[in-house]
Amino acid sequence: MANLPPYLFARIDEMKAEQQKKGVDIIDLGVGDPDLPTPDHIVASLCEAAKNPENHHYPSYAGMPAYRSAVADWYKNRFGVSLDPGKEVVALMGSKDGIAHIGEAFVNPGDYVLVPSPGYPVYRTGTLFAEGIVHEMPLARENAFVPVLDDIPKKVIQSAKLMFINYPNNPTAAVAPDGFYREVVDFAQEHNIVVVSDNAYSEISFDGYSAPSFLETKGAGEIGIEMHSLSKTYNMTGWRIGMAVGNEEILAGLGRVKTNVDSGVFNAVQHAAITALRGSQDCVKEACAIYQERRDVLIAGLRDLGFEVPAPKATFYVWLPVKDCMAFSATLLNEAGIVATPGIGFGSSGEGYVRFAITRPVARINEAIERMRGLEL
Repeated sequence: MANLPPYLFARIDEMKAEQQKKGVDIIDLGVGDPDLPTPDHIVASLCEAAKNPENHHYPSYAGMPAYRSAVADWYKNRFGVSLDPGKEVVALMGSKDGIAHIGEAFVNPGDYVLVPSPGYPVYRTGTLFAEGIVHEMPLARENAFVPVLDDIPKKVIQSAKLMFINYPNNPTAAVAPDGFYREVVDFAQEHNIVVVSDNAYSEISFDGYSAPSFLETKGAGEIGIEMHSLSKTYNMTGWRIGMAVGNEEILAGLGRVKTNVDSGVFNAVQHAAITALRGSQDCVKEACAIYQERRDVLIAGLRDLGFEVPAPKATFYVWLPVKDCMAFSATLLNEAGIVATPGIGFGSSGEGYVRFAITRPVARINEAIERMRGLEL
């Protein structure tokens, strides 16, 4: 337990609560939890399914066949990726579930895991659960926030069992450049490394950009899997439903771990997820339009304050360069009641940045900008 860090966003919640006890009106631009409601047709599907007593029993460990078929069809329609729903799709309690447990299947004590820095904190904690060693792959602005695989030491590569990649990226909001997935597949095949692509933000995109799946790349299914989630796409963070897809043997290893630690996803939630995946995707387009307006307002406001910040093509995050991320975040919270996430919480290469989440209405974003005007940042 001594090596296990406190979960970043749990600590942010504690700091926010401390300010709220003082009566501070908090504008929370920290955690990436959509403020938009789950679409009505998905909620209605859950309510209907929850009334059926047949859904009140233990669910299938791997997921209902109908859910896995819906996932496979969605992947085919969205990415052109063909999946066998019986062998190449596993239901998850959100992608965090799969990310946290995959190391237990493939990492032995002392093995290296290649983790992007900055990156989703659970890549690191899942490695620690498996008693693996984290090797940070720096994501630097000068490299378009993608790892330089040639910079990984040979000693690390020889003992590496797992590699996490994540595009569209949290927290940098970067997207995968052309050719990057090809490079990853070739690297993994050469060194016998399992690749886990975290694609949870693929559907949150702007300005006509459409994010690909790692599995579109030839050979990716031979060495990797992809985690995805309905949390961000359909505003279902509290529902805990997602999927792992791809290589059958890798999924079998993950499934073996999961059967020993959980009992699957509530069937009524799976029924609702089927409705989401098979129904109209207009709700996703509408959400992206709202996020794009918020992005534009926040970017314009930050630039007006003198910050140089690019407009992201995807995710609902803005990655702002600053001098000292901890001091910057503390000033925002203590002097303006604004929550922003310090980049260092995502890994050592996150120093010098803070992350804003555009998960609040335009009026609150404008108010946050106005509160920042009088601060020394």
